[in-house]
Amino acid sequence: MLKDITIGQYYPTGSLIHKLDPRTKLLITFSLILGLFLVDRFVSYGFIIGFILLVVSISKIPPKFLIKGLKPLKYIILITFIINIFMTSGEVIYSIGRISITQQGLYQATFMALRLILLVMGTSLLTLTTTPIQLTDGIEYLLKPFKRIGVPAHELAMMMTIALRFIPTLLEETDKIMKAQIARGADFESGNIISRAKSLVPLLVPLFISAFRRADDLAMAMEARCYRGGENRTRMKVLKMETKDYTSILVAIMLLTIIIYIRTV
Repeated sequence: MLKDITIGQYYPTGSLIHKLDPRTKLLITFSLILGLFLVDRFVSYGFIIGFILLVVSISKIPPKFLIKGLKPLKYIILITFIINIFMTSGEVIYSIGRISITQQGLYQATFMALRLILLVMGTSLLTLTTTPIQLTDGIEYLLKPFKRIGVPAHELAMMMTIALRFIPTLLEETDKIMKAQIARGADFESGNIISRAKSLVPLLVPLFISAFRRADDLAMAMEARCYRGGENRTRMKVLKMETKDYTSILVAIMLLTIIIYIRTV
């Protein structure tokens, strides 16, 4: 299951999406997230699904790789579906004792599960098509206006990117520790939920030690390279918006406009 998590990973293909300015991809992702929370009809989901499929096709990322990232969230999606299907009142279509399934509950459960799936897929495309350095520069540029009110744009961008980049690293470390402990007789699969939770304690301790060690190594490496934050920092590759970036942003704005229009009519 740990290998199925794709958040934070970068999948290089050299496609047009990969070559877009990171600010463009960040703005498109924000508009996609906003659109998902503004959606109130299934027809709007059709436009978003079409947009995501278009991006996946252009980025040349295998759909199986993207869908694989949903596997670790299957229980969260299932719980969300169950809560909505049984906790929403309305016209009863099936009942077992005090438990009943309503037509509105079925609609709401499908609606929310689909929103969660598209949200994960849309945000995963950002990290799959953008390197950590590009992501840091893009976030810093977008946060620059807030520096006037004392917001440390560069430091925030660096922390967010490091946290995101370390997700696959820590997952790989977790997998190694689990395999080492299983080889020594540890059991993480059998038993009820409580016993499984207790069996994870010996896993968390070495994982935290490894995470702090990696953080210390990273701090030493940054200090050895005379890293001093964002002030007077130069870049080898300066971000520059091109025609393809403006065209992509225009398409995202058109998608958001269509969603808002469908919501208001």
